[in-house]
Amino acid sequence: MKPQNKGIWKIIGASSLGTLIEWYDFYIFGSLATVIANQFFPKTNPTAALLSTLATFAAGFIVRPFGALVFGRLGDMIGRKYTFLLTLVLMGGATFGIGLVPGYEKIGFAAPIIVLLLRLLQGLALGGEYGGAATYVAEHAPADKRGYFTSWIQTTATLGLFVSLGVILLTRHGLDSDPAKSIAKFNDWGWRIPFLVSILLVGVSIYIRLKMSESPLYAKLKSEGKTSVNPLKESFAHKGNLKMVLLALFGATMGQGVIWYTGQFYAQSFLENVCKLDFDQSRTILIWAIVFATPFFVVFGSLSDKIGRKWIMIIGMLAGVLLYRPIFNIFKQDTNVKEWLQQDLTVVKQDSSTTVLTDKTLAVTKTVFQNQANMQFTEIKTDTLHTNNIRIADTKPVYTAVTLNTSTYIKFAALVFLLILFVTMVYGPIAAFLVELFPTKIRYTSMSLPYHIGNGVFGGLTPFIATLLTTIYTNDALVGLWYPIIVAAVCMIIGALYINNKIDPNVND
Repeated sequence: MKPQNKGIWKIIGASSLGTLIEWYDFYIFGSLATVIANQFFPKTNPTAALLSTLATFAAGFIVRPFGALVFGRLGDMIGRKYTFLLTLVLMGGATFGIGLVPGYEKIGFAAPIIVLLLRLLQGLALGGEYGGAATYVAEHAPADKRGYFTSWIQTTATLGLFVSLGVILLTRHGLDSDPAKSIAKFNDWGWRIPFLVSILLVGVSIYIRLKMSESPLYAKLKSEGKTSVNPLKESFAHKGNLKMVLLALFGATMGQGVIWYTGQFYAQSFLENVCKLDFDQSRTILIWAIVFATPFFVVFGSLSDKIGRKWIMIIGMLAGVLLYRPIFNIFKQDTNVKEWLQQDLTVVKQDSSTTVLTDKTLAVTKTVFQNQANMQFTEIKTDTLHTNNIRIADTKPVYTAVTLNTSTYIKFAALVFLLILFVTMVYGPIAAFLVELFPTKIRYTSMSLPYHIGNGVFGGLTPFIATLLTTIYTNDALVGLWYPIIVAAVCMIIGALYINNKIDPNVND
């Protein structure tokens, strides 16, 4: 049966809005990792607090496969529409709940435990949402344009991150007319606002989704009495289908997951925590990159209808394997605090707590928040400059905020755009690829599991594992990149050898 094309854009709009909101809910936690670390964990060890926060962030990914099993089964038994309505309600409630949890200083270790439980609920909900939305759109779309139409759903993950970053920045600077006071209020209690407003977005999406009809392919299956009685058994106990599940995981979604989370989340984490980039700049760089890269999800999704899904995804993985270390090395070199602190620098502004220094070689302005107990200065007065040239003898700053000048900022935004371009190559065609691997009656379950293991376990752990590696091997700031590089390389080889480039889009309908 060929699905009807009537009203496809309304279907895509309704499905995409709900999925975008769920991604917003899910990723706002990661976007605020540094702030949340100070709220829900002891402040005595900032590195441990950040790792604990990233671990809590990763926990939401780890349970996504379980959500895929639970909600995938429901989706194949009772339908796509009501299943991803349920996931939307759960996600919205959990996100709203995180915004209400008291901090560590008020309720102690109960705070991170409650947040972890809510984060697990978020992961379960997202495990059911994506597969439902992708399947729903794919089953409405013409088979020869399935890559194009499902690629619009693929934009929602990145756009959800974009919205979360935008809401955070607007909130951070809108709490007081005095910028310093506004930021202080945000770090104290304003960070809760992005979590709390999500309930309004969820309400709008639920209203829209209630008006949607069931997928035509599933409705036909149900009317003929051919729906699956036990989707889990049919998906994983039958050798042929299990083979497709494993191939989807190790030949596509595993590599796609690490490319996604390296290009967007680890890039932001690296810029903020390793390069010590200014809070606003680290996020606006990502926002600009997302704005210019997002259309390429649709470009590569549409291209996959014409030339096949496989090689587009393989090339995206190869690009990450070859270029991650060179790109991240540029980030490091252009903001290398340790090397910069060892040079003779010029003071351009100084007060009791802050010294702003310039270095013409790196074309970067760096603000060093001094701790006089840890930093010693040797003053060399010069009448010509009417200022002080200083050399830092003991280079152990408490915190360093790096502010890029315009040209370096643009260069960083272009490099992050390139990282996200790799994401669009692997992610744009993936929904159509997964849908076409599995029969309609077990599609929701079968496609959701490999997707969420690949993205939730392999991809979602990327920021945590990469950050952990940099704390173990402290002499190599780029050591964390070996994790996504190795995973993507293995997946690329398996996919190149065993995945067919052209899969008949009608064979499983």
